[in-house]
Amino acid sequence: MTSSELWSRATADRYDAEEAENSSAAVLAPTLDFLAGLAGDGRALEFAIGTGRVGVPLRERGVPVAGIELSEHMAAMLRRKTDEDTLPVTIGDMAKTVVPGEFALVYLVYNTISNLLTQDEQVECFRNAARHLRPGGRFVIELGVPPLRRLPPGQVAVPFDVSDRHLGFDTFDLVEQILVSNHFTRDQNTGQYRRDNSRHRYAWPAELDLMARIAGLELERRLADWDGSPFVQDSDKHISVWRKPA
Repeated sequence: MTSSELWSRATADRYDAEEAENSSAAVLAPTLDFLAGLAGDGRALEFAIGTGRVGVPLRERGVPVAGIELSEHMAAMLRRKTDEDTLPVTIGDMAKTVVPGEFALVYLVYNTISNLLTQDEQVECFRNAARHLRPGGRFVIELGVPPLRRLPPGQVAVPFDVSDRHLGFDTFDLVEQILVSNHFTRDQNTGQYRRDNSRHRYAWPAELDLMARIAGLELERRLADWDGSPFVQDSDKHISVWRKPA
């Protein structure tokens, strides 16, 4: 079993509502344009496909999409949106699970590789992506840059969202490269706050490049966002594309 924390039924039930803004057509359009362009006339495989926030609309654009998902509860929410023949999903660990066929594109969005809590498992995730790619195919990851420059001496927490609906901050274990995302989410009806947290292993872009080399992949480009903006020193996330040699 992967070290990823398993998403519960309660989390799956509320996921789409809480991610409604990030699931809107306007927000998703650059992501879908980018991924569809890389897939071309080939198939795409989404690791940790979840409820299908990206995979379902990408399939609706005409890209054949398959998915791997660890949580049966998340996959059940996706299944309410589309059937198995249209978008097949395999329940399993994205670092090890193999699905039939070759793909032009394998992708991981929304910081999901950080759900794997050890370096070894993250390396295996790259190897699994390479295993599924056809020659010339691409592996794409969307991942935040660790905000460690915001940590003054003695501070262990960094806020990432302060709004009426949600308070969020990350705490860091700098030795093990583990961050814990802490969420306080306000119920719009009762005004009460629900606390959740999840563990993640953060990694720098250079570390991911080394993982890609171990898997036989080559860095093709790195951007700051799906809209193609350049990755610079102050970018808070990156979209990285590695290519399997033809």
